[in-house]
Amino acid sequence: MNEALLPKTVSVLREGYGLERLKADAIAGMTVAIVALPLSMAIAIASGVTPDRGLFTAIVGGFLVSLFGGSRHQIGGPAGAFIVLVAATVATHGIEGLLLATSMAGLILILCGVLKLGDYIKFIPHPVTVGFTAGIAVIIFASQISELFGLMLPAGEPGPLIDKIPALIAAFPTINMPATGIAILTVAIILCLRRWRPGFPGLLIAVVGVSVLTAVLDLPIATIGGKFGGIPNSMPRPALPAFSIDLALAVLPDAIAFALLGAIESLLSAVVADGMTGRRHRSNVELIAQGVANIGSALFGGICVTGTIARTATNVRSGATSPVSGMLHALFLLIFMLTAAPLAAYIPLASLAAVLAVVSWNMVERSAIVSLFRSSRGETLVLLVTFLLVIVRDLTEGIVVGFALAAMLFIHRMSTTLRVTSHSDEHPIDNTDAATVIYRIDGAFFFGAVAAASAVLDRIADSHRNLVLDCTGLQMIDASGVNVLAGAMRKALHHGIAVYVVTQRAELRSMLLHHGIPAHKVIFVDSLLTAKAEIAASAT
Repeated sequence: MNEALLPKTVSVLREGYGLERLKADAIAGMTVAIVALPLSMAIAIASGVTPDRGLFTAIVGGFLVSLFGGSRHQIGGPAGAFIVLVAATVATHGIEGLLLATSMAGLILILCGVLKLGDYIKFIPHPVTVGFTAGIAVIIFASQISELFGLMLPAGEPGPLIDKIPALIAAFPTINMPATGIAILTVAIILCLRRWRPGFPGLLIAVVGVSVLTAVLDLPIATIGGKFGGIPNSMPRPALPAFSIDLALAVLPDAIAFALLGAIESLLSAVVADGMTGRRHRSNVELIAQGVANIGSALFGGICVTGTIARTATNVRSGATSPVSGMLHALFLLIFMLTAAPLAAYIPLASLAAVLAVVSWNMVERSAIVSLFRSSRGETLVLLVTFLLVIVRDLTEGIVVGFALAAMLFIHRMSTTLRVTSHSDEHPIDNTDAATVIYRIDGAFFFGAVAAASAVLDRIADSHRNLVLDCTGLQMIDASGVNVLAGAMRKALHHGIAVYVVTQRAELRSMLLHHGIPAHKVIFVDSLLTAKAEIAASAT
């Protein structure tokens, strides 16, 4: 089997897997499962589906991501970044439309992996990912405000942020003080444990603690049991999503958005894990695994699956050594659901909203934002445009426009690296050869720089006998650059000027010949000294 498409599980087994590694992976898997339990339910509820679907996603999707994935430490499951997309899909096409879109996204991801597109998806500019993540964090927090304060919105909560804010302000007089208190207490417990007992599972302790308090005091606030009737204590039977051509076409844009976001999130998470461990993931294998996991999740009624940065980082810090920890995390979640499902009915929705509020705060890369603001106006503009488009328009639009803007910024910067300078006056080949002109080309000669290069090369006149194009400093050249270079050479040849090209790159010679430069009329040499010798020989 091609090593580049080999799951990391196979690599680990080839290395030898013993009891010590199993013990370390079991501890890490248990730790991650404790973190994932409340988080999976919170993300599902915020996405507009029942909390059990979040658990199904983490169990089935998480197991498959680790089993077939290209990272040793990746943890898959429902992610906060999908909340907006999933909620919009459910509102428009219902649960059946969501399940079909998730399955279709899985197929798209598998195809991307097979076509080895994972090597390119990783090239998302840093300001785009930072702006996108910050935008998602704002949207997630805004979506939890009504639950955090127990607000009543009889007409329903609007989806778009611009419409949501006035509706929340209008509903603020209906604030539920017990729900607000439970939310504040949840956040306080999480932050206190994070500071003074960082090894403790703060999310789970906070949710369990406020759930007990809610039950004992019989607080008048919404709970999972009150809103959803609790969660089941068994896994559903796998079933294919409802399919029709009309529904498939209707949810295709959602499926593409799921696949794009899933690819970006999972590969970004894998890169984070690589940075923490010194390992290297296999991006295309990871995409295939994400695709399989999304299909598996949909078969069991789950929602979108992707690699999750926070849970993956927790897995690494907990001492995981292989993908077995991710598979065990899924099994532990299954055990928790089978044994403790009745207790989940007592969990206040305000506490889960508080968990997501903390998650959204952690999602914002504040240090990266400050660094970008200090380092470059262009990068800052890319970040701000991406952020604003995500929160006021659309997630996909934010990524696409941000990427395009970053690409334009890169093209502009690269175009300034090109230098075409004449050294005939300052540095002639020798002191007696005034009939030779030398142009030195340095930098990247591509479509973004052809205008500047043309302005210099077009000044070639017929007053010289020899033209030397020194391309030894040329970093790269594309078809547009070759076309300009070939045009200058043809102009010189037309005036009877001998043309010498100094280069050690065989591909440049090949590209020039393919652009119609006659090989017998142009002299290719590997250094200026060789060009000098050739010119001297021709003069005699």
